[in-house]
Amino acid sequence: MLDQHNRQQFLDHLAKQLGRETRTQVVSEYHPLNAHPTTRLTELSLEQRCEAFIEFASQTMLVNCQVTTPEKASADLLTLCEAYGGGPVIVNDDRRLVESGITPAVQAQYETHIWSENSAEMNRTFANTANIGIVFAEYGLTESGGIVLFSDAQRGRLVSLLPKVSIVVLNKSTILPRVAQLSQILHEKAQQGERMPSCINLIAGPSSTADIELIKVVGVHGPVAKAYLIIDDTQM
Repeated sequence: MLDQHNRQQFLDHLAKQLGRETRTQVVSEYHPLNAHPTTRLTELSLEQRCEAFIEFASQTMLVNCQVTTPEKASADLLTLCEAYGGGPVIVNDDRRLVESGITPAVQAQYETHIWSENSAEMNRTFANTANIGIVFAEYGLTESGGIVLFSDAQRGRLVSLLPKVSIVVLNKSTILPRVAQLSQILHEKAQQGERMPSCINLIAGPSSTADIELIKVVGVHGPVAKAYLIIDDTQM
């Protein structure tokens, strides 16, 4: 790292090359040209956001998106599991998955491991060999078709990263316009003194790359397929 003397020398040299004096204070204010970073897509209703979210996720990110009701969530989840070859399945220790009937339904059908803060080695081993990992997302992001996962002792990152297939359960009401709204929510939580997650993952689809002649290849590493099960909780 540059010490203070070398740093000043560097800045003086840079200013000289630019043909001006070294600046030590802000000369003027820079105003944004528009408010798109915070307002884009906010004009959409929840129904429109959901439609746009599904369109982008399915067409651009190649995510298998399905909408269900709270009553049919567990049955539709099992249908998704069957479509991807069934178990073994690893599931986060998330009360929302239990309350929706998904965790008990999966346990009754397949070899299942529930993520546990007291079984670190078993968590890693099972996640590495599991065919399907099931998580419940905090939010969906309309602009990118991505989802937001919070990690803690009961909800491990490996559940969505290591299995061949990642199934994400998401409440329709939690689909946000874009990252700006997520940032505001996190800021408000911090201001209120809430404990922040150990990790916040923004995931925009199955693993892929397009760095060779801009040809997109899906399934490069990590999950080779991803599905969203969107629960329409607005009718509850």
